[in-house]
Amino acid sequence: MSVEKHQLAGLDGRARGFNRVVEIERGAAGCCAMLRYEQTVIGVEGHPTEAAALHGLVVRLQSQGYTQLRSQLSFQGSAYLGSREPWIEYPDPSQPSFLGRLFGKLFGRRGTGPIAA
Repeated sequence: MSVEKHQLAGLDGRARGFNRVVEIERGAAGCCAMLRYEQTVIGVEGHPTEAAALHGLVVRLQSQGYTQLRSQLSFQGSAYLGSREPWIEYPDPSQPSFLGRLFGKLFGRRGTGPIAA
């Protein structure tokens, strides 16, 4: 049984905009959050609260390249909230700069010799 439904909007891993419903359910093992997007179902489970399940789903999506994510509570139980609730923004994880990635690749490996010219 669905406890909450949220609208989740942002950009997918291919930088395409989307807006889908996230269903959050409570079970014996804790709360789970599930998003259906195109042919894929992405979910997380075993979280202590509805908010923790939603956050866990956001983190999982971000690890798959989703960006600019934000959510809005739209149903709580059977009560429809419409757009009365505020949107919650989830900052994108920080990405290392180009130089940071380059130096990480050059100097992050162990046991390598000097860089050849």
